[in-house]
Amino acid sequence: MSIIEKLRNKVIVSSQASLGEPFHEEVCMKAMIQSVINGGAAGLRVAGVRDVKLAKTFGVPVIGLTKPEKLPTNWKSIVYITPTVEDAKSLSEAGADIIAFDGTERKRPDNSNLSDMIQVIHSLGRISMADISTLEEGIKCAELGVDIISTTLSGYTTESLKNDNKPDFKLLTNLINSLDKPIILEGRIWEVDDVKKAFDLGAHSVVIGSAITRPHLITERFVNYNQ
Repeated sequence: MSIIEKLRNKVIVSSQASLGEPFHEEVCMKAMIQSVINGGAAGLRVAGVRDVKLAKTFGVPVIGLTKPEKLPTNWKSIVYITPTVEDAKSLSEAGADIIAFDGTERKRPDNSNLSDMIQVIHSLGRISMADISTLEEGIKCAELGVDIISTTLSGYTTESLKNDNKPDFKLLTNLINSLDKPIILEGRIWEVDDVKKAFDLGAHSVVIGSAITRPHLITERFVNYNQ
């Protein structure tokens, strides 16, 4: 069974922690990953070479990406998820099965473009996954031959600003209806019903991050229950 098929109708957990957060320490990240695997996560989405290597020891498909240790204040208008082809190469060398990258057409720091990124990932024998924010971006990536499309960036770019904290089911549906590609729902998934709805709509997989692996954000939701 292919890596992509192994993830069909499965939950993938994004196990990430920023520099300065307690779970950023390697021993803590290892414990976090083991916990979500014990809970039934079928795959992992992790950031950085260190965590890709760590995740690979758990025997499930690994989606790898790079991102800055600290996001700049203009993060909604720049490419920061695996922004260069060298980043993709480093993730491949670390063992990532799937390499996730910014699937928008915004300028990249190495002046590469989407086609360059997808071709490099394929030349490395890896699966390409475009994190997009709009239907148009998804269509463009599909035309360029990307393997997987994810709604990761919906609401997190200047082209896709949202006023709520809910998954973008409309984008998911439009991508599924428009493209013959595995479509993943990611972003602002906090409830079990969100997962069920995503699969009912035809999502290939669902990626959940903060609701599982960011204790400080989970705590804030309860502390600020009346806001």
